[in-house]
Formats: sequence, C-alpha cells, structure tokens
Amino acid sequence: MDFTDSYESWADAHTFFGTSLVPALPDPDDPLGAQKAAWTDRLALGTPNGHLLRHNALFDSLAAGGKLHLLHVTHALEKISRDGVLYPSGGCLVGSIYCAPLTATGSGFRPHNLGSYVLTREAPAFLAKIGRADHRPTPLVFELDLPPQAYQGLAGVDYLRLGSIHLAIYTHLEYLLSKSERHQLRETVVSRVKNSTAFLALAAAVAYRGAVVEPADFLRQLDATIPRLPILGYLFFEALSEYVMLHSTSPRTRRLAELGEFNNWLYKELLFAVPGMIGRFDLAKFHVPDLAVTLAKVDRTLDPASAAAYLTDRISHLVAARLFTPGQTPDRWRHTKWEFDGLAAQLGPLLGHLIHRELRTFGRSPDFYFYFDQVKALQAWNYWNHLDIPAPFNGTIPKGEIGINPAYPDLRYRVWRAEADEVGNLHPTEQLDLTVTPRLVDLRSTLMRNNQWAASPALARTHRRTG
Repeated sequence: MDFTDSYESWADAHTFFGTSLVPALPDPDDPLGAQKAAWTDRLALGTPNGHLLRHNALFDSLAAGGKLHLLHVTHALEKISRDGVLYPSGGCLVGSIYCAPLTATGSGFRPHNLGSYVLTREAPAFLAKIGRADHRPTPLVFELDLPPQAYQGLAGVDYLRLGSIHLAIYTHLEYLLSKSERHQLRETVVSRVKNSTAFLALAAAVAYRGAVVEPADFLRQLDATIPRLPILGYLFFEALSEYVMLHSTSPRTRRLAELGEFNNWLYKELLFAVPGMIGRFDLAKFHVPDLAVTLAKVDRTLDPASAAAYLTDRISHLVAARLFTPGQTPDRWRHTKWEFDGLAAQLGPLLGHLIHRELRTFGRSPDFYFYFDQVKALQAWNYWNHLDIPAPFNGTIPKGEIGINPAYPDLRYRVWRAEADEVGNLHPTEQLDLTVTPRLVDLRSTLMRNNQWAASPALARTHRRTG
C-alpha cells in the first residue's frame, strides 16, 4: 500500500477537533451518522468536564505556535546518551516520541498531570515491580520550534480507528509469512470472531436498534468476550477512562479543569485498581470485576449505576463505529459464512485489530510484528508530514498524550536532562546532544515493555505497555 492508497485511511483514523463552528451534517450513507453527531454533543455539552473536549491547555499550546515544551520520561538515559539517538515507539501515538505537555512558569516547567503521574508513580511502580526500585526514571525536557507552516488545525490520531489500516498492511505484507502461517493466522482470527457473535450481536442491537439491555448483563458478556477479542479490552478501557474524566466532580478534577487539563490520575488509578496490571499495562486483558468497588477506589463522586448505563451505550457504539466496516450493519449472524475474505467485507477493522494483536506472539514474532509496525509508522509519518504535523496527539480524547513526529523534515528541537523541585516543577540541568531518529525502537526496549531490567526470564516475558 503506497501513500496515495493509504491517505484517506489515515485521514479517517484522525479526529479533527474544532474544524468548524457549524456542525457537520450526518453522512446519509453511514447508518451511524446521526448517532456519531449525537455522541459528540452528548460528550461535549452533557458532561461536567465536556468543555475540555473543545478548549484545553494542550490545544492552546498547539494553536499558539512558537515554542512547544514537552516532557519525555526514560529509564535508559545512559544508553541513550551513549548512542546519541532517541527512537520512537509504537502504541497509541503510532511512531512518535511519547510525551506530555509542559507549561513554562517563573519557577520552572510545570508538568501536565499526566506527565507528573508517569514520572512520580507509573514509572517508579514499574521499576519496583521488576526489582529495580533503586533505579530512577529520568525526565527529559524537549523544546520544539513549531514552524510557521505547521498545521493550524487539531488532528489527533485515534488508535481505535486503525483496524482497517492494520488489515490493509497485513494484506500487503502477508507473503512474508509461510503458507501454513497465513492459513493458521486467518483461521485463528475467524474463530475468535465466530465464537464472539453473542456479544457482537448484542452491541449491534444496542447501537443500531436501540435495544434495551441490563448494563450488568452487558458488562458481564463483555468481560467474557475480551479474552477472545482483545481489542475489546482497549475499547473498555478508553470508554471507562472517558467516563471518569468527563464525569468526575472531585476537587482535584475541578482544579485541573481550571488549568485546562483532564484529570488523568483517574484512569491511571484504574490500572492500579485492576489486578495484574502493574508491570504489564496490557489492555488486552483489561477488565473490572466489580465496577462499583473499582470506581469507589478511584473517585467517590462517580455514580456506578450511571457509569454502567453509559458504558453499555458507549461501548456498543464504539464496537459498531470502530470494529465494523464503515457503512455496514452486520445483522445476519446465523447466515454468516465463516471465511476470512467474506468476513473482512463486514468486519474488516475487527479482523485488522485481531491480526495486529495476534502478530505480537505469532510464529516468527517479534520480527514480523516489528516490520508490520514499521510500515504503519512510515505511513503515519508520511501523512503527518503531508499535513505538516510535527507534534501528533492521542485523539481518542485529548487527555494530554502528545508525541514528537521523528520524521518531520523541519523539526527543530533542543533537549535537556531535568530535575524536579519540591513542588514537582522541572528544571533543566544539562543540555543533551541527542538526535530523534525515524526508526521504531524494539518494543522490548521501551519503559513499560523493557526486558533489560527483568529479574528473571519468566518475569521478562510479562512486561507490556500500550501507548
């Protein structure tokens, strides 16, 4: 697939925030068109913190132009400094240097609450999990000069929309696998879908026909299906993260909203509240055994009954909008012919997500998986450069995850090692001679997937992290 073929797919994989003050008319060929518009209004206008979807500190910093300051957290500064190179990684930001915003103040750089969480809680917890509590994560301060021609709009990549791209890349590269490997992979993903039709049919009934189901029953069925369809774990996590950030009314959430920030600590604490997530962060296994108990641990201003009803509607919509082929309404489940090519016509994005996940542990992985993600990164960089985007952000919801496009030809940046003061502000202490290079790092070398510090081979195999 060349750039011309993939351009529209990558455009569809982005959320364009604030493109117009005039609401877009629903697409008459899209059975979910009106529903998508209704969700946009419901989230932005019908929730306590919905205004942050349109106006927030991240958007303000991107729209201001000039200099952009970002925080990147690393556990391997010595190796990075020795090599003089910083590589991007895969994940929710596809092929970017994963960062969080910084705000320049008279007393140092104030990290976005996402960055402060990663630096002070998430990264240390991971290092402690693998027996390296004595090893401190290092904050790096990046200063980017945004060129005048940089894209003035707000286009965020939504990794939940990458299913069709995953399928297209696999179709393009599948002959790197043997005939038996291709057959096994196709049969595996078809079997996963075939044995998950009860939940898919339920979600479709809610999304397309407004079927009324008990939220507890829906969430139970979801929990049972996640092991077969790992992408549902990601959908569940993003929908629940969206709910807690939009609906929290705690004093901390209100204080952060005044700064133009969603309270990222809420969904980060969800991970700490779910058994087995620390040291793995494998959203393919994300599940919440008891929603009421979990929410009470995170924020007591959240209503479990309201959350369950919201998740039933929202996840049903996301299943239809992100996992079914656009414009298709699969409803004849009993008459489905369970063959890969025919199934791709209606469930292409779902098959793409499943293949992308399966390749992590399939056959000659991680070699094939690395090249699969490298092609995806090349397409993303090409699209971002075409649009003049030097700093892409996570568009599932603008919660503060932002990256550096390593392939941007006019990228001008400086980077410093930094230290935090007693209130958490960062102060640059040493300018570093580092080059940002457009080549993906092996996932095993990233902070939350790193095997280097593992205490044992068995433990090494458990480390995972999503972007």
